[in-house]
Amino acid sequence: MSSRVLAALLAAVLMLVVAPVARGASPPPEVTAPSALVIEGSTADVAFARQPDRKRSIASATKLMTALLTLERTRPSTVFRAVRYPALPAESQIELRAGEKMTVADLLRGLLIESANDAAATLATRIGGTEATFVRAMNKRAQQLGLKNTHYANPIGLDDPANYSTARDLVRLTLRARAFNFFRRTVAHEQVTLHSGDHERTLENRNGLVKLQQVNGVKTGHTQQAGYVLVASGRHNGITLISAVLGEPSVAAREADTRKLFAWAFRLYHRVRPISPNEVLARATIRYRRGAELELVAGDTGRRFVVRRGTRHPRRRTRSSRRRRRSRARPASERVADSRRSTCREPRPRRRRPR
Repeated sequence: MSSRVLAALLAAVLMLVVAPVARGASPPPEVTAPSALVIEGSTADVAFARQPDRKRSIASATKLMTALLTLERTRPSTVFRAVRYPALPAESQIELRAGEKMTVADLLRGLLIESANDAAATLATRIGGTEATFVRAMNKRAQQLGLKNTHYANPIGLDDPANYSTARDLVRLTLRARAFNFFRRTVAHEQVTLHSGDHERTLENRNGLVKLQQVNGVKTGHTQQAGYVLVASGRHNGITLISAVLGEPSVAAREADTRKLFAWAFRLYHRVRPISPNEVLARATIRYRRGAELELVAGDTGRRFVVRRGTRHPRRRTRSSRRRRRSRARPASERVADSRRSTCREPRPRRRRPR
């Protein structure tokens, strides 16, 4: 019985996930990004794609991997001494003094909110021993995550022909990073205050879209080669979206494209309950009781799945459901009589032939 029930449940979920796009859905918006991707977070269903596998410079979106390795390899409460980082005037930084003590949590906040290059350099050196060792670990982790079109040359995102990724790989990397509560909470803040270090620092999130109710992250980037980059996440009515736009001409363009893509993609999905409470999932025949069955009934779990709007959910007929259809075709009086005969009769003793 358990195998038939699992097969029925799996079939129901698969029908929801792989359902086709609803007819009559509005066309996707016009965007300026040469490379972009939007997916639904719980199913990884692709809502919008434009050259998602094209390799491009990604600027400070590189720091998503720096943050992931930090979260996987050390604790937020750990204290590091800042390394000396000779930043150029145009570089993002939190002006760490060499030798200044700061917690990993605050270094990560500086990395993700201010996109601080000196914080990235400190994390990479203290975790990897050297920056080069940390970069090798970044590339190894990219391979493990299946980021086939990604390669890192530094933990910061400085322009380098060997530092690149794609919209698809960045979205996949973001999904992994969002598994950490600290990451999700941090990138959703409009403003953070660093309490460790020589003095308090208050930082404004470079991702201006987090001021919107439906946006809760993730990371910006900009260099001359990469243009303007934005990896974003949003949630509305139980639907989670992850997006990436690469090679934008300006901050305004990357934010406008992300807002349009989110507004359109949120309308594509809704949440449904594939199995209703008290629904009979299967019936198992009871041995030695002809016509008698035991029902397996769904409880009220409240579990819902995300599907595209307008999707039909045809129910798969299992072996137990076909057997149920045949049993229902018999008259009720006959089934009851069979049941009584099977339960009330004593088995007859076998007669032995005289020798």
